[in-house]
Amino acid sequence: MTEFTGERVIPGQVEDDLWAEHLARYAFAARYAAGKRVLDVGCGTGYGTAELAKTARATTGVDVAPEAIEYATEHYPGVTFRMAQAGKLPFDVASFDLITAFELIEHLDDWRAMLHEVRRVLDRAGVFIVSTPNKLYYAESRGAAGPNPYHRHEFEYAEFRSALSEFFPNVRVLLQDRMESFGFYDPGGADKVEGTISRTAGAGVEANFFVAVCSVRALQKGAAYLYVPQAANLLRERETHISKLQNELAQVRRWLGDATAERDQMVAKHAALEEHVNEKNRWAAELESTLQATQARVVELQEQAVAEQARAVASIAELNEELERKNRWAWELDAMLQAAQARVVDLQEQFQTEQERALSTITGLEATVVERTQWAQDLDAELQVLRGKIEKLTGQVEALQRVVGLARASRWVKAGRVVGLGPDLKG
Repeated sequence: MTEFTGERVIPGQVEDDLWAEHLARYAFAARYAAGKRVLDVGCGTGYGTAELAKTARATTGVDVAPEAIEYATEHYPGVTFRMAQAGKLPFDVASFDLITAFELIEHLDDWRAMLHEVRRVLDRAGVFIVSTPNKLYYAESRGAAGPNPYHRHEFEYAEFRSALSEFFPNVRVLLQDRMESFGFYDPGGADKVEGTISRTAGAGVEANFFVAVCSVRALQKGAAYLYVPQAANLLRERETHISKLQNELAQVRRWLGDATAERDQMVAKHAALEEHVNEKNRWAAELESTLQATQARVVELQEQAVAEQARAVASIAELNEELERKNRWAWELDAMLQAAQARVVDLQEQFQTEQERALSTITGLEATVVERTQWAQDLDAELQVLRGKIEKLTGQVEALQRVVGLARASRWVKAGRVVGLGPDLKG
């Protein structure tokens, strides 16, 4: 369960007055609960639902917050708790005789849906009791805290009565205030209590809360109801409160003494700090002078940078122009290279064709060489034979020449030539 935030009452986590303020409403409603079927809408942690269950025939508490239902179920066994939206109650028509909705209506955007649902599930003879803070008093009591962020719509007295009258023919709006009173009672208690309220809050302008009793059938005018919490001896409470305030005042004084000593220490520290600041200021003045000189140098450098930038722009323009020329040259060179590459491809193709032809020719020539070599060898053999024949013939010729020489030298041959007889040996 989360801690108390002021919007959901958790038993044991609220101060006595606030606890009594909430419990008093359930004590008032319990007067209508005896033997009845009771529904507590917006039951929160279930403490009030458990109070109604003490005399009721059957009691159910509903709330939209799962952690609240979990807490109520754990702490109040025997009472039925369910998660449900006030504007969409999961019950049949006329299921309950008494329905309560305390400090809920101001939290709803569509509070009319809640009133419509309550009218639907309330028996025609039943009673609906609903409470809400007085808008005028509540705004004043919050003061500087401002509007409650959890409240969607707050009501003034006349508006509250008018809103309830839209759904219920009979509406009686009561005022709930924390009152100072004097009690006369037996220490052992009493069955009935009589009371006199000497001052009222008029039309509700000064009231703390409105508690309305609504029904379909006519309501009997009832007596005022006083709820006296256990801590109701106001004089004793005041004395206890004064004692508590005195203790708190003493504590505050101790805190003030500690704060004064701490302040003196802080003053001394402030003086030291002020001296330190003065020194820092002197250093800052020197730094300011250096900064100004630096700024002047920065301006000078900026001017130089502008001039350098202008020169750089001109250089860049020249470089761009040169780059453009080189790009054109590169494009032309690339075109030439592409043409050369195409020519190389053509030459490679021609070379391959010529190579293939050469290979074919070489193959043919090799065959021819082999054939011619064989022919030459055959010719050489024939030549050798012819040479032998020639040498033989030469020998024969030489022998014949010798014979011819001998014949020429013969006197008989010479005599025959004279007379024209004999062979012709001139050759």
